[in-house]
Amino acid sequence: MEMTWMLTVDCADPRRMVAFWCEALGYVPEPPPGGHATWREYWADMGVPDEELPEGAGDIPESIVDPAGHGPRMWFQKVPEAKVTKNRIHFDLKVGGGRDVPLEIRTQRVTATVERLVAAGARVGRITDRPEMAHYAVMLEDPEGNEFDVV
Repeated sequence: MEMTWMLTVDCADPRRMVAFWCEALGYVPEPPPGGHATWREYWADMGVPDEELPEGAGDIPESIVDPAGHGPRMWFQKVPEAKVTKNRIHFDLKVGGGRDVPLEIRTQRVTATVERLVAAGARVGRITDRPEMAHYAVMLEDPEGNEFDVV
């Protein structure tokens, strides 16, 4: 039996998270299936009762997909509670090119990505600059405070 998987991210504002993570990953909002105008319309056609759908659920795209079809689907699920502690799982956006690329070039690539993502709503949490280890990375927080690394 084939298995597929997706990553679900609890959040307060799916619209904002969809926009940010599309920018960060090069993903696109996932269109509703079967020609439906919205995901809510699709779910209603599937028989999901209105009382199981929070207000606004599915009215805008809440999931994103890799247009090349390689990466996992991500769904940004609206929840009432805020994030309060460090993530137990996080992304590493590997943009530097690996250890075969000179540190100076990797640092430039990381810095350019960080600048782009800060402009999209991320916040810098910590910079790890260890030239003696040929390592440069930046820990960022997405618009809702979820940590991820750019390396």
